Amino acid sequence: MRKIIDDKRLLVKSCILYYRENLGQQEICDILGVSRPTVSRLLKMGRDRGIVKIEVVDPFAPEYGDLERRLEARFGLQEVIVVEDRPVAVATEHISGLMGTTALSYLERVLKDGDDVGVTLGLTLHNIAHADYTVDKAVHCRFIPVLGGVGETYLELHANSLAAEFAKRFRADYVPFYAPAVFSDANVLRGFKREPSIARIFSLFEHLDAVVMSIGVPQGDYSTVIKMKYIDETILQDFSARGAVGDIGLQYFDIHGRTERFTSHNEHVAGMTLADLRNVPRRIGVVGGRGKVDAVIGAVRGGYINTLITDVSCATGLLAYEETPENDD
Repeated sequence: MRKIIDDKRLLVKSCILYYRENLGQQEICDILGVSRPTVSRLLKMGRDRGIVKIEVVDPFAPEYGDLERRLEARFGLQEVIVVEDRPVAVATEHISGLMGTTALSYLERVLKDGDDVGVTLGLTLHNIAHADYTVDKAVHCRFIPVLGGVGETYLELHANSLAAEFAKRFRADYVPFYAPAVFSDANVLRGFKREPSIARIFSLFEHLDAVVMSIGVPQGDYSTVIKMKYIDETILQDFSARGAVGDIGLQYFDIHGRTERFTSHNEHVAGMTLADLRNVPRRIGVVGGRGKVDAVIGAVRGGYINTLITDVSCATGLLAYEETPENDD
C-alpha cells in the first residue's frame, strides 16, 4: 500500500492550504482526513523539495542587511545595526533621531533583569536617552556610570545624569558615581580609588554585563569634551598629532586601539579602563557619520566594542577602509 506522504497531489494541496490559504494544521487534518504528524511531514517535504519557497523581505532597507553581515564578518563583530542617513534635528546633536530610537529598541531587546549596564558620557548618549521611543518592557537592571561626572557645565551630558535617564526610561535602578571625571594629579586619583565608597563603584566595573558608549574623536568640531571643559583643545590637537583617532570615556587610543602614547592623560581619568572594558560581554558602540570611521576602526582593533549601531555613511566608510601602511601609521 502506498504511503500517504508519497501522494504528490496531497503534498501540494497541504502546502496550498497552509501557506496560501493560511489554514492551521488541525484544519488541514480535518479537511484531508489525515493525522497532524502527517500534515507536518507533508509541509516539511514541500519545503525540502522546493514546492514551497520562503523568502524573508526586509521592508525597511534590504540593502542594509547585506551591509550589516559584511561588517560583522570583516571586523568580527557580534552584531551590527545600520540605519539610513538622516539629518540631525539640531547642529549640536551627534546622531539622528532614528539612531537614537534604534539604540533604545536594541537595548530593550537585549537587556535582562539583573543586568548591570555601564554608561559613558556625551551628546550621543543624551540623544539616545531622550529619543522619541516608548520602552514597553521594564527591565529590572542597574545603570552604572563608568566614569566620574561632576562639574559646572553641561551636567545633562555627564555619565551620572545619563545613567539616571536610562534608568528612568527602563524603570530600572542606577548607581551614582560622584567624582571628577579627570584628576589633575594621578596620585590623588589612586588614593581616591582606595576610599571604600569609591572602591565599591570600581568593583562594579568588574561584573558589568553591557556597556553603552559613544566614541569621540579629537577634533574640535566633533568633541563635546571641550565644551564640558574636561580637556583643552590644544591638548586634543597634540593627541591628534600623536596619532589619536578616538576616545571612549575620555580615554584615547590610536588606529590600532593602542593607548600607550596617551597614558599620561588616560591615567588621570576616574573611570573604567579600556583594558577592563574588553572583559564586558556586550560592548555597544553607537556612532554616526563618515568622520567617525577611524575612531571605530581603532575601537574595533582595540577590542573595545563588539556591537555597533551606526548609519550608512559610517558603515560604507568602514567597508571602504583600506588596510594600507598609510592608514596604519
